[in-house]
Amino acid sequence: MRESTDTPRVLVVDDEPALRLLVGAVLRDAGWHVMEADSAERALELLPDAGPDAILLDMRMPGMDGLEALGAIRTAIPGVPVVMLTAYGTVGSAVDAMKKGAFDYLTKPADNEELKAVMNKAYDYSRLVAENRELRREAGESSGFIGQTSQMEQVRDLIAQAGPTEATVLVMGESGTGKELVTSALHGASVRAKGPLIKVNCAALPADLLESELFGYVKGAFTGANRDKPGRFQLASGGTLFLDEIGEMPLELQAKLLRALQEKMVEPLGSVGPVPVDVRIIAATNRDLRREVAEGRFREDLYFRLNVLEIRIPSLRERMDDLPLLVAHLLEKLGRKNRKKMREVSPQFLEALQGYPWPGNVRELENALERALVLSRTDSLSPADLPPQVIAGKAHTEEKNTVEMMTYGVLPARHEMSAMCNRTGPSSLDEAEKQALIEALGVHGGHRQKTADALGISRRTLQYKLRKYGLTRRS
Repeated sequence: MRESTDTPRVLVVDDEPALRLLVGAVLRDAGWHVMEADSAERALELLPDAGPDAILLDMRMPGMDGLEALGAIRTAIPGVPVVMLTAYGTVGSAVDAMKKGAFDYLTKPADNEELKAVMNKAYDYSRLVAENRELRREAGESSGFIGQTSQMEQVRDLIAQAGPTEATVLVMGESGTGKELVTSALHGASVRAKGPLIKVNCAALPADLLESELFGYVKGAFTGANRDKPGRFQLASGGTLFLDEIGEMPLELQAKLLRALQEKMVEPLGSVGPVPVDVRIIAATNRDLRREVAEGRFREDLYFRLNVLEIRIPSLRERMDDLPLLVAHLLEKLGRKNRKKMREVSPQFLEALQGYPWPGNVRELENALERALVLSRTDSLSPADLPPQVIAGKAHTEEKNTVEMMTYGVLPARHEMSAMCNRTGPSSLDEAEKQALIEALGVHGGHRQKTADALGISRRTLQYKLRKYGLTRRS
């Protein structure tokens, strides 16, 4: 039984009683409930009842070793972060373990502050995974809206308010953000839900064909019109008409659309009189219609007619806190679609996703995840499974972090680094950055977490740079 839902629980797995005693004392002092196991086999026996939020696992133990235990633990309780404990000589094995899904690693003897910092991050990760599962359960897939940021809450609130009304809605957002999902939700929440939801893509057809698609035509209206054809307005009668990419509609057709909206009547091509229609209009665009109006490409009166209520969908880069939740939801969906078991997501994989700006938004994310799911040969998705542009975006972000560190005075600026190169002889800016990192470590007594905090970067980014420059604890 858990002591309290607010008390984080850790299982310390090590065959050395003295180390378990020391680590246990540090973590208990930090507010953890500590459980112990003297072997991997014993740890696996405890797992069903222990319910740990994190696991601290020794790499080398008699019997089952750390790597084998890691695989068994992740099968038994997927999503629980495992931090590896390793002696200096087995750091390479710990790095291999991280590639196989370990959350992080610590070298013996672990610095107390570093131990607490790493375990607290592991707990934050564990909590996020648990919250994501619960939110997925509560939200359900039918809604199509995955996210807990304030922007997405606002979208949901607007849909709840506007859905039951007859108000015309203008849905704004970049390509790939989910404008059709919003439209479906609005239609589903309306009294017209049992009626049809008819879509017209205003960008897909030339003006003359778009007009006939919207308003229809009668037999003999033009060459080839061998029968009456009702337009989308008539087909949507009693339901909702979705005008997608409304910003692409030609000006001459905008006047006819405005008349149809005002009079609730359409005039099919070749007809002798108007036809009444009963539809609710929802329009969507990725363009800034205010600017289009100002530049004469969109009618102002039509804009105000459409924009009774505006719902703006945020881009993915504006709600990156939703990324873990979206990833879990999409992988579950894609796993069913491709008949592949849903893969676990390593922290490194998530970090790579968070380092990319996602210009194609959720649609691009879904495509990248499907590629990773199909290509992955292991139980855990890794950055190597992602498209090249995503990996390149992550590298760009790391470089941007370095530039920002220089800008805000954390690291020397490039011209100062160049001066350092001239004074001390390093052959590149990399060497100057290496020296700056050494100085920062020296100021903080080699303490990695304090150094990372002072530099304004994550501990993982600091570790990456230390490995890059060969700055081990011993050096």
